Amino acid sequence: MKLDRRQLLALTGLGAASTVLAACGDAKTSSGPGTTTQDQLTKLLPAYAPNELVKADIPSVNGANGFFSNPAFLKYPANPVTTVNGVPGKGGSYTTMTPLWGAIPSASGNAYYAEVNKVLGATLKLQPADGSNYDKVLPTLFAGDKLSDWVQIPSWNMGNLGFADAVNKFADLGPYLSGDAIKAYPNLAAIPTSAWQCCIWNGKLFGLPVYYSGATIAGTLFHRKDILAKEGINPDDIKTPADLAELGKQLTSAAAGRWAFDDVFDSLGQIYKFPVDPNRWVIDEGGKIIHRYETPGILEALEWYQTQAKAGHVHPDALADKKEDAKQRFWSGKVVVTGDGPGAWKGDDAKSGKAANPSYDRQAFKLLSTDGKPQIWMNPSAGMYSFLNAKLSADQIKECLSIANYLAAPYGSKEYLTVNFGVEGTDYTMVDGNPVLTERGSKEVATTYQFLITPISPTTVIAGQTQVVKDYAAWEADMVKYAAKPAFYGMNVTEPAQYASINQPMVDLVKDIRYGRKPISAYQEGLKTWKAQGGDQLRAFYEDIRSKYGTGQ
Repeated sequence: MKLDRRQLLALTGLGAASTVLAACGDAKTSSGPGTTTQDQLTKLLPAYAPNELVKADIPSVNGANGFFSNPAFLKYPANPVTTVNGVPGKGGSYTTMTPLWGAIPSASGNAYYAEVNKVLGATLKLQPADGSNYDKVLPTLFAGDKLSDWVQIPSWNMGNLGFADAVNKFADLGPYLSGDAIKAYPNLAAIPTSAWQCCIWNGKLFGLPVYYSGATIAGTLFHRKDILAKEGINPDDIKTPADLAELGKQLTSAAAGRWAFDDVFDSLGQIYKFPVDPNRWVIDEGGKIIHRYETPGILEALEWYQTQAKAGHVHPDALADKKEDAKQRFWSGKVVVTGDGPGAWKGDDAKSGKAANPSYDRQAFKLLSTDGKPQIWMNPSAGMYSFLNAKLSADQIKECLSIANYLAAPYGSKEYLTVNFGVEGTDYTMVDGNPVLTERGSKEVATTYQFLITPISPTTVIAGQTQVVKDYAAWEADMVKYAAKPAFYGMNVTEPAQYASINQPMVDLVKDIRYGRKPISAYQEGLKTWKAQGGDQLRAFYEDIRSKYGTGQ
């Protein structure tokens, strides 16, 4: 099964959190690889010129701190607009390398590949590689200087590349895109500034952003609205951890094979104000830089979760860390409340859930809090990027950027249909106003060109589930009102290698405590060891960064 756009967004929803500090605008404590000052950022960032050619059925809503909800479409526009005049390519031929989670389609006789290359006016020789082993393939290619012309690298695969140095194998795109220069490529100019900031290393603009949005979160708490309704529970009444705990009592019936909660611990981070990412730091009320493991909230969340586990309110398989079956437990109604990335709330989820139970209705709780003041920290706008090989000539780079401008055409355009669905009648047909892949298309159309660059990710109808789009758009519009920038937001902090493994013992300890295998009292001793083994030294490292570059907030 190929990974489509929706599955990818589900993957990056929680997955991107694990690499958030390696995602945007590099910073180090000394000059050299990785250093980017605020003055440099100002000069490097491309100008922003929003594309207003396509009107969404549910427009974006501006939230707090510059974040915004994504546009939503109930149907593909009946008369798609053209955003690119003429043929972007000049007959060039370029090799590409992108990850793919799923079966790799055959290039032979592939109508989708042929059509997209035709409209591009160039030949992109697609070479998708197994996404599960991508991190193992990349180092060898870098070491042997055998990189393709156009390469996609997820942020979570950069850690073993020494990327602050390795990125110099790619072309500096600043001369072509910084400031008003980007206006030569209108669809690229429509990419939000926050996404471009994620593409800067060493004081240069190297990357092209892939799969970004106006408000990227790690995850949230979902509930089965249909089950709550049967129990006479209004989800809007659930506002605090105490309210959530009460659901444990009301919804759990082991005899009936139903438990209130799956493993919701990571989603408690939003409520108790601790980062989901084990590498994340925050600024406390006194101005001190403290690590996730030093926040009062994580200890409160552990106490809450362990209480629910001991009371029998958490599904036994969740306590056994059987994450692979979590969605099935939710679909079948064996659990009523679960935590997941925003990509889980899509039409294909509704289709699977309704197959298990026709009344299935996934919804997200409005943001909970301990003090009546909800807040949710944002992830970087983008966590995946593509790069052009530094060996390309200036004319080749310009040709590739023209191609990128075509690939970045917005949802609702003619170009988007071709890039994402191929040939109408062959690869896709329109069903109830939306493009749906045919049997042939499901074999030929894979996430390949999209991993080179994308437009902003819209919310769209999947599997005919229009109501899901309406519900998600309404929830997201409310959520962004509470959006906040975490410490060091938009800064690509490359931590010293000697601290790479200090968090793992605490990751394991947190899991042991929340699953009830160790007492809460074990936490302070583990934290003491973490500080002694490098935590305090790493804090000093971030203090130095704050003194020189600020906190990104």
